[in-house]
Amino acid sequence: MRYGVEVLPPFVLASARYLIAGPIMLTLAAIFKLKMWPSRREWGLLAIIGVLMLGCGNTAVIWAEQYIPSGLAALLVTAIPLYAALIEMVLPHGEGLSARGWIGIWVGLTSMVFLLWPGLRTGLHGDSRQIVAGVVTLIGTLCWTVASVISRRSTIRISGVASAGWQMMFGGVFNLGLMALSGGYHGAQWGMKAWGSIFYLVLFGSLITYTAYIYLLDNVAVSKVATYAYVNPVIAVILGAIFLKERFVAVEYVGMGGILLAVFLVTSSKMKSGRPNVVDEDLAVRQQA
Repeated sequence: MRYGVEVLPPFVLASARYLIAGPIMLTLAAIFKLKMWPSRREWGLLAIIGVLMLGCGNTAVIWAEQYIPSGLAALLVTAIPLYAALIEMVLPHGEGLSARGWIGIWVGLTSMVFLLWPGLRTGLHGDSRQIVAGVVTLIGTLCWTVASVISRRSTIRISGVASAGWQMMFGGVFNLGLMALSGGYHGAQWGMKAWGSIFYLVLFGSLITYTAYIYLLDNVAVSKVATYAYVNPVIAVILGAIFLKERFVAVEYVGMGGILLAVFLVTSSKMKSGRPNVVDEDLAVRQQA
């Protein structure tokens, strides 16, 4: 996404991505005669999930990547399992973590400080954009996690393809509103780089990723699908270094290792009752976007 925000403002990039991918998903649902029309209650749920997950969650990351490396943004997004575990503890019928999970939570929170420290130091010297971008990413990640929990605890009886399509539509319309309110269209440079970025996000970020998600859930245990959380940040760091010349300082590498360790500890821990860990389900839901 960092490549795209170099030529398109964040709200333009996000709205274009979802307002192209959403109709494609809905068209596929219609072609294959999948159930695609929600009830009145389901409309409301899909709107809430789409706005929180795609309108706020993903857009926050796109906006933040104007000021922080894409690898750092990807690492901050791995706060999802930490947030999910904490949310589960306070919800009705939720459960507490085991000692191993609590260790993971504290390792993760400490690692966040290491990751954000260079930006914090910059902010103390007069340029606060990096630390603000880091905080916005964490807030957006919280929105994504809340939407994931709502989605998991709700019954939506249309097909998964149609559900994702409607969520993208709501997320795209929300981003259009943000673009209009902020005047965020100005500065858009429509060219090969812009359309290439949109094509990549629509095809690989939405359509292929979701198809892979459906296939894996039908054939592989959810806990194995969730292992993408360990791989994505590493790939983001490598691609950022190769194509965007992004570089991390030593303290950020410490934070990177700590975050990955924290995600492993939390996702591999069990709730006190021994039931499957809620984090596995939340991580799998994220593949929809």
